[in-house]
Amino acid sequence: MKTLVIFDIPDDKIRNRIGEACKDYGLERIQYSAFLGDINHNRREELHQRLRRTLGRKKGNIQIYPFCDKDLRLRTEIINQSSKEESEK
Repeated sequence: MKTLVIFDIPDDKIRNRIGEACKDYGLERIQYSAFLGDINHNRREELHQRLRRTLGRKKGNIQIYPFCDKDLRLRTEIINQSSKEESEK
């Protein structure tokens, strides 16, 4: 099952550890603080516990969303990469 992990953590050190943990579980970075990948229920629970321990009592918000492949196919993206010329207008 696909899993999306998003987080908002002000502490750089903790934020980097959270990102590394997501990568350790095979998730790919899709935004600076967002990871997506295919992991099963047991691995998702392991990841949840690891992220909880890593955050500890520090300020932060971590959200983990499991969803199926059918839902992923409904995803849409809006990507805007403005060029230097456009930013000078």
